[in-house]
Amino acid sequence: MDFNAANLIVKYSHTISELAKIEQADRIDPALYDAYDVKRGLRDKNGKGVLCGLTEISEVTSWETVDGEKRPIPGILCYRGYNIKDLVANCVKENRFGFEETIHLLLFGNLPNKSELKDFSDMLAEFMVLPRNFVRDVIMKNPSSDIMNMLARCVLSLYSYDPDPDNIMISNVLRQSLQLIAQFPMLAAYSFRAYKYYDVSDASLIIHKPLPDYSMAQNLLHILRKDNTFTDLEAKVLDICLMLHADHGGGNNSTFTTHVVTSSGTDTYSSTVASLGSLKGPKHGGANIKVKQMFSNIKENVPDWKESTIRDYVSKILNRKAFDRSGLVYGMGHAVYTISDPRAEVLKKYAGKLAAEKGREDEFELYNTVAKVASELVQEQRNTHKPVNPNVDFYSGLVYSMLNIPDALYTPLFAIARIAGWSAHRIEELVNGNKIIRPAYQCVQDRREYVKLEDRK
Repeated sequence: MDFNAANLIVKYSHTISELAKIEQADRIDPALYDAYDVKRGLRDKNGKGVLCGLTEISEVTSWETVDGEKRPIPGILCYRGYNIKDLVANCVKENRFGFEETIHLLLFGNLPNKSELKDFSDMLAEFMVLPRNFVRDVIMKNPSSDIMNMLARCVLSLYSYDPDPDNIMISNVLRQSLQLIAQFPMLAAYSFRAYKYYDVSDASLIIHKPLPDYSMAQNLLHILRKDNTFTDLEAKVLDICLMLHADHGGGNNSTFTTHVVTSSGTDTYSSTVASLGSLKGPKHGGANIKVKQMFSNIKENVPDWKESTIRDYVSKILNRKAFDRSGLVYGMGHAVYTISDPRAEVLKKYAGKLAAEKGREDEFELYNTVAKVASELVQEQRNTHKPVNPNVDFYSGLVYSMLNIPDALYTPLFAIARIAGWSAHRIEELVNGNKIIRPAYQCVQDRREYVKLEDRK
């Protein structure tokens, strides 16, 4: 902040404080939502999302209806009709990376054959290269500790390097999407390295170039680590993380943002930045950081990791007496899933394998114990009949920690994966949408007569 701006803030601080009473002016009587049958947050009273679109890209299922009765079931996530558990399991069985295949599936609607996958992966590898001098002129000129904001800034800057940025013909949008998908790992990693170099006194500037023969998961670890080294398990687990986070139906906040902004006819770069802004929020993509912070707090305050001691402390968290006093056990429960989050089930399995390789089995068991007691306590203390179980954020922070990925890159990693889904949904909206998305808001402000300035009290 420059000197003049600082002086102006001081000068008008009292006025700003008075104007801050806007919060009172904008507060709406909660009873009015029922009176007008408003679906707050596009959800009904039971939390079910209002159906406002159709998609073929991915499906999130947590209930089934049998003989007219709705029953909870273990969560199912499908990409283009394929169960995510099957996609992950078969890539693991064949001892290969699966994120590139997942991107192809989401964008084109089919699983590629061996030749198609090779050509597609080679194309992504070539697209990973950033424009000449982009790192110097954009990333290093004004680094920031907030890598999500840096990603947004970089994406908007890439608009200027595009010879045809506003063309929303599908072929052009596909080209732009593939370039952004491939470049996101570089944008995030280089932004982090630039920040560390300029803002951390003993940090070195490390800019590793991506290797064309590496998968995206391998390249991420390659460009992030000073010595470029990583184990096969580390790369495979990161690849699974990217697969699990690549999409999650059309109704999640950032993907819905993609649909809304795309429906206005705007360019790919603006649409992507809008989705990044949504994902950045702690209620969406930033949730795994809160999980990690919560576990750091538990470790500081629970001397032994016995189940009874952990139960007592988790109870304090639920009763707003510990951690951030929000009453939330972060990483537990989901807006859609009931019995289980399939992504958490998969990630738990591979988090366990990684913990064994890293000698962190005790910490992994701590997570499992917290999940067990939190599930029991929430149902006991909140009188809820809906099962409460770990979501994907519960284990992702632990996995990233074991991969030595800095906290500042947790949410950007989510974006690196989710841009595949955003791109698929953007194309779907452009193909099928012919109207701008515009839900209605009911105004509940009474009509008033204008009062002249000199007559106002």
